[in-house]
Amino acid sequence: GSHDSFSYWVDEKSPVGPDQATAIKRLARISLVKKIMKKWSVTQNLTFKEQLEGGIRYFDLRVSSKPGEIGQEIYFIHGLFGIKVWDGLKEINTFLEQHPKEVIFLDFNHFYAMDDSHHFFLINRIHSAFGSKLCSVECVEYVTLQYMWEKKYQVLIFYHYPLYREYPFLWPGNKMPAPWANTTNVHKLLQFLETTLEERSRYGTFHVSQAILTPRVKTIARHLIRGLKNTLVHRNLPMILNWVKAQKPGVMGVNIITSDFVELADFAATVIALNDLLLEEDESAT
Repeated sequence: GSHDSFSYWVDEKSPVGPDQATAIKRLARISLVKKIMKKWSVTQNLTFKEQLEGGIRYFDLRVSSKPGEIGQEIYFIHGLFGIKVWDGLKEINTFLEQHPKEVIFLDFNHFYAMDDSHHFFLINRIHSAFGSKLCSVECVEYVTLQYMWEKKYQVLIFYHYPLYREYPFLWPGNKMPAPWANTTNVHKLLQFLETTLEERSRYGTFHVSQAILTPRVKTIARHLIRGLKNTLVHRNLPMILNWVKAQKPGVMGVNIITSDFVELADFAATVIALNDLLLEEDESAT
């Protein structure tokens, strides 16, 4: 999985998003501030298509309306506005059309400046983009690849807003817990990932291990120009990747792992390779 999957492009010319504090919005009137914000808002380099081609199958999505804009268009957002959600969904669907056995998870977990009418608009967009590819809510343990292929499903949508109850293809957000360490310290992060795996629900939900470091205000202040990638990601990724390599999938093991800048190192290939351990278990059982 990728963290803030859509953030490969953000619009410096747009207003600062409603996910930001008032003080930041005031500061952002200075054009240099938005350039700095961009360095810390971008957590991916690859487009959706490139992420999909690189093996990413879980997408972490934050969305917002644009306050003051006429209509109900919804955009991706991380400090600054990204592309229209509709354009991202179409790009993802094109990949799925070309790869009918691939399955993806779209986790809509943060909404800003959206009332119910915006949600209805977005949900209709999701349905228009994917149609019969959308997997209806089911007992998590039933949802094997075989099940998805038989039903010709390719997309699971997780929707962290009460309206999910009105649509059979929207999975509740609590089926996709994603505990967040909120630290700049790689040792604290790895300890947190271990602890949350131990506390993971044995049945009935998926589980996201967010293998990401989060900058504090003072981190940004000290390294304004360097940005997230050069300050936190490059230096700590080898240790994070070593933790991933030591994991086991399956019950109480890792399920979905997200990272920033997924193309750095062999993140996707390393996560995918963990599945071989499940095959070895099957072989030894037979």
